[in-house]
Amino acid sequence: MGFVKTHDISELNVDLIGKQVTLGGWIEDLRKLGKMTFITLRDVSGISQIIVKGELNENLEELNRQSVVSIKGIVQETKARDFNFEVKAEEIDVLAKAIHPLPIDPIGRLESNIDTRLNHRALDMRNQKTASIFKLRHHVLETLRNTLSNKKFIEITTPKIIGSASEGGADLFSLDYFGKTAYLAQSPQLYKEQMTLGLERVYEISNFYRAEKSHTGRHLSEFTSVDIEAAFMDYNDVMDILEALVMEVYKHTADNCKKEQEIIGHTIEIPSSPFERITYSQVIDELKQQGEKVEFGDDLLDSHLRMIGEKHPGFYFLTDWPMKLKPFYIREKDEDPTLSRSFDLQYGYLELSSGGTRLHNTEILKARLKEQGLDPAQFEDHLQTFDWGMPPHSGWGMGLDRLMTTLIGIDNVREVVLYPRDPDRLKP
Repeated sequence: MGFVKTHDISELNVDLIGKQVTLGGWIEDLRKLGKMTFITLRDVSGISQIIVKGELNENLEELNRQSVVSIKGIVQETKARDFNFEVKAEEIDVLAKAIHPLPIDPIGRLESNIDTRLNHRALDMRNQKTASIFKLRHHVLETLRNTLSNKKFIEITTPKIIGSASEGGADLFSLDYFGKTAYLAQSPQLYKEQMTLGLERVYEISNFYRAEKSHTGRHLSEFTSVDIEAAFMDYNDVMDILEALVMEVYKHTADNCKKEQEIIGHTIEIPSSPFERITYSQVIDELKQQGEKVEFGDDLLDSHLRMIGEKHPGFYFLTDWPMKLKPFYIREKDEDPTLSRSFDLQYGYLELSSGGTRLHNTEILKARLKEQGLDPAQFEDHLQTFDWGMPPHSGWGMGLDRLMTTLIGIDNVREVVLYPRDPDRLKP
């Protein structure tokens, strides 16, 4: 193919008037008006108006909407309201023809439901609302990485195929691994703790897997998790880091993604900080005041969190959970061993993150595993690292997809994940 694109559409400017450019993109609109044709050409950076006249205009039969073309022409000023410049076409090549009718309308004139859109996800990316969501997601990831790097965290990548349950929980996908049973990792928990041994502050942004049959707008079988672990920090320190990250994500996207917000039809409001910190005990009291039959030690149900979320609509930390509700690696409070040094970051009723201070004493860890009905022998590889001088450490994991839904004001994680996986969806 001899086609070379010389400019993105967004690069057209005053200095190029009268000069020849070659653009590549897809035809979003096509209007024949007598001896002229107006083409709206779009690429990932923007849209341009193309004017076709003369002999070239008479040979446009094979052109249709959504086909991919290369257009060579001269940049000129325009009278059109929606464009700063237009291009007078000299050559048009069809690089790939689109069928008609398409399974979904990428311009969004005809609304398609989420399932139909997901079934044709690549084409859905031509819908500017969908594209803007994923441009925003890119900005969020960039902000998370930059902020964590500035805080001296080192990015790691841990295995997703593991030999035993990483947290001892259920909800694991198992697979045949050359005749042995292996599992898909549900979190990088044990590996990231081990990495504090030498790297001190680590983070990972990666996909993890949960085999729970949940059919809600916030659960997926494959999800993107943002995880940190930091030596010589307690749970208050890592809560501060989490809050700073969320604030940075909101500030960066609010300031740098104006066009995307406009297309999505949602203005990103920077939350007030510091985030409120409420203890589990306070929440139990609040629920009792609202007539709920809950006791200290009960896990909070979705209905409870919705009640709490109504009273605390934005971001808040829910801290100091009972030890018995937390995983084996969470450390207790010295002043009250029934309470844990742990927290959840909530956005109203939605849990975004869970974390805390970890145990770094092997003997207590072994006792805790037994207490929770787990076999310390299964955690032998992990436990031995604690004999090599494990520093005190704390960390958390946050659901990136859920954070995205708070940012753009929607309540279905499938909107912010390219190819979602849930109990009913394994394709495309």
